[in-house]
Amino acid sequence: MSTWEMKGEYLKNCNCLATCPCDTEGFPSPHKYCEGIVGMHVTEGNFGDVRLDGLYWAGIVHWPGAMHEGNGRLQPLIDERANEEQRAAMLEILSGKNGGPLFEILAAVCPTVYPPQFVPFTWEFDKDGRHARLTAGKLLKASSEPLTVPATGEQQRVRVVMPDGFEYREMEVARSTELEASGEISFSYKNTHSSLAQVEHTPAGLTA
Repeated sequence: MSTWEMKGEYLKNCNCLATCPCDTEGFPSPHKYCEGIVGMHVTEGNFGDVRLDGLYWAGIVHWPGAMHEGNGRLQPLIDERANEEQRAAMLEILSGKNGGPLFEILAAVCPTVYPPQFVPFTWEFDKDGRHARLTAGKLLKASSEPLTVPATGEQQRVRVVMPDGFEYREMEVARSTELEASGEISFSYKNTHSSLAQVEHTPAGLTA
């Protein structure tokens, strides 16, 4: 098993309510199925001797029920700027075969994995401001903005802390104002859940 690390900005937008009950109770709402996207800007990273700094990856996912019930599908998306070694390294990490609880779990609950697509990315990310924007070729568009107080329209800050989390230890809750995917997995949502986090993934798990 190769040593590796990925540190950087992490975004998750899905079809759940803004507070994402999957993170706490394990079952999606208001739908009985779960679908969405995850993406990361790797500010520092490596797989063995291969550097991954500055690259992006994302995944489009769909489960027919709750995530832990399995039978999911995953479309990996890799930054087209990555060279052959970097592409292979990122796919090795995402496969879950080299450790990392998040990626091991994704592999276990997503038996169907489509061929990776190598596409251009755009990325904007402000964790404290709860603003984000991600595009990956023509396959994925996602944007996030702060929650608001219904009675006043003022911005509302909600932070979720998960000391034993495998995806992140702490995240800012936001509203996904745009969530669109096409290709093998396609969907379109507005005003659903978004998570913004800073993460450090290693084979043994999160270090931050």
